[in-house]
Amino acid sequence: MKHPVGYGADARLRWTEWLPWVVAVAVFFLLPEYLSLGARVLTYILFALSLDLVLGYAGIVTLGHAAFFGTGAYVAGILAAKLGVTDPVIQLLASAAAAALLGLATGAVILRTHGLAQLMLTLAVAAVCLEIANKATALTGGADGLSGVSVAAIFGQFKFDMYGRTAYLWCLLLVFTGWWLVRRVIYSPFGATLTGIRENSVRMHSIGAPVYQRLLTVYTLSAAMAGTAGALLTQTNQFVGLNVLGFEPSGEILVMLILGGVGRLYGAFVGPLLFLIAQDYLARQFPEYWYFGIGLILVLVVLFARGGILGISDAIIARMGRKS
Repeated sequence: MKHPVGYGADARLRWTEWLPWVVAVAVFFLLPEYLSLGARVLTYILFALSLDLVLGYAGIVTLGHAAFFGTGAYVAGILAAKLGVTDPVIQLLASAAAAALLGLATGAVILRTHGLAQLMLTLAVAAVCLEIANKATALTGGADGLSGVSVAAIFGQFKFDMYGRTAYLWCLLLVFTGWWLVRRVIYSPFGATLTGIRENSVRMHSIGAPVYQRLLTVYTLSAAMAGTAGALLTQTNQFVGLNVLGFEPSGEILVMLILGGVGRLYGAFVGPLLFLIAQDYLARQFPEYWYFGIGLILVLVVLFARGGILGISDAIIARMGRKS
């Protein structure tokens, strides 16, 4: 599913781009016992899309993306558990807005740096957010987590059920919206500018492109998407723990993206699916050593597939094309 990206590239939908959505709908009907896992996969796909937007297309390296994910999760949880705001749409909008504001405020500083300094600052932002959540026990529950999260029926009609049907379709709708938004961005003149900044920011400066403003805009947009993903996790789990702000989710989402393929749009679909299915299987078969299996998969992908799983598929298709 690799295709040229940028203004002037063919932005028409290819038939292969509908395959993930066909598979997602088929899962709803054919595998109802896995809908809870499916909702979790979809949530992390949206999270991975937000990271791919800044890392894969803008070249902003971050190890603290969980700051926005966790902010969205806690805002949704606090609204529901402490303020009695149970409408899922309002929770999502508030979470996206809060994460966007955090992205705008921190990005204004972070994006003035480069390399290792930028990497450390992103990590520091997540660490500060984690410490605030840990200390503000009256709002967040601290180390015990935030329970008592209540979510009303979506649009007053669709209640979250114990089988995960509503949660799955709700997550699928929001992932589709996020995919459509990211796709529109990367095929726009704005997206072409981001690609140019990633490849050579000095040259983009020299031709008069507003590099800093473009980076800050995409960073804020990415933060809003990550916050929405965090709110989705809260709504489907109806609980928020400190782990949503730790280093672990930032590292895991980066691993997922590398597995699928960075800067390829659909790598954000393949990576979380592979990672979470492997995690579910390995955790059941080898409870103490499942991280070893994930690490082995990552090493193999990095060594033999520079473009992730999608890179392997592209190589196979290219080889078949040469033979024919």
